[in-house]
Amino acid sequence: MNKTAELEVLLFVTGEEGVTLRDLSGLLNITPSAVTQQIEKLTKKYTLDNASALTIIETAGKYRLATKAVFKPLLQHYAKTPMNQSLSKAALEVLAIIAYKQPLTRLEVDKIRGVNSSGTMATLQAFDLIEVVGKKEVIGNPNLYATTHHFLDYIGINSLEALPEVNEASLIGIDDVDIFNEKELKTDEN
Repeated sequence: MNKTAELEVLLFVTGEEGVTLRDLSGLLNITPSAVTQQIEKLTKKYTLDNASALTIIETAGKYRLATKAVFKPLLQHYAKTPMNQSLSKAALEVLAIIAYKQPLTRLEVDKIRGVNSSGTMATLQAFDLIEVVGKKEVIGNPNLYATTHHFLDYIGINSLEALPEVNEASLIGIDDVDIFNEKELKTDEN
């Protein structure tokens, strides 16, 4: 087998953790100086290949595959997008409530969830998934929230009509569902 290819495979599978020269030497069954030569050969290959985004770096005594510095702006942009951020269960819950019942105020979301949603809603606004679309005509004129066009892109649909149908009880607080009455009826019939 080709030692350069084997080195590349090992660098790939170790990922962010990286691998030491000593470990590479043992895994490839070659001397550390031979490993160094293979690393230099592979680094040169990546450098000369403009179609490759890869390079090899050494940090803290470990070798890793990394992207070339020229891709830093693209990766910074990617890191700032919501697609790279996983949403918490609370954020997904708030997002679903707003998507299906919009526009509504933060207090209305809080009432449905039974907990304060201000932090979660701030996160969703930062990710450009919800926005203020107006003021409710009540005392205090609280903000009304709705989903954004970016929300549609984020979940991969063209319009809100494409959202799957859900049971209304799953979007309203459990306090609003009269589950005990149903059980009491069954008990009365027994």
